[in-house]
Amino acid sequence: MIDYQEVLAIHQILIREFGGLQGVRDENSLKSALERPFSGFGETEFYPSVAEKAGAILESVVTNHPFIDGNKRTGYVLMRLVLMNFGKDLQASQDEKYNFVMAVASGQLDFQQIVTWIKQRTEDK
Repeated sequence: MIDYQEVLAIHQILIREFGGLQGVRDENSLKSALERPFSGFGETEFYPSVAEKAGAILESVVTNHPFIDGNKRTGYVLMRLVLMNFGKDLQASQDEKYNFVMAVASGQLDFQQIVTWIKQRTEDK
């Protein structure tokens, strides 16, 4: 799981670098987003694959808006960090990545479509 304080630092860097307002709008929503990819019941993981874990954190941050600003940017970076923590990364153009995150934010993609997109573009580092 990605550490809460690390996520706050990542968000601050992104806002400082690309603009916007810093700060957490909903701390519980952020903590929930960080826990979602690694949640389960007993021995059963709700999101067993790397793509599912990455998709879960992206969808949670982008759609639940835990930050005042920069939710799409932060969600995207957290998705990539989850992939990288498992030795994976995305292979997609900047336009593809941008369009993907915007489609998630606008509700055009459901969770399974998010996971499929990630799986189709993920490879070992």
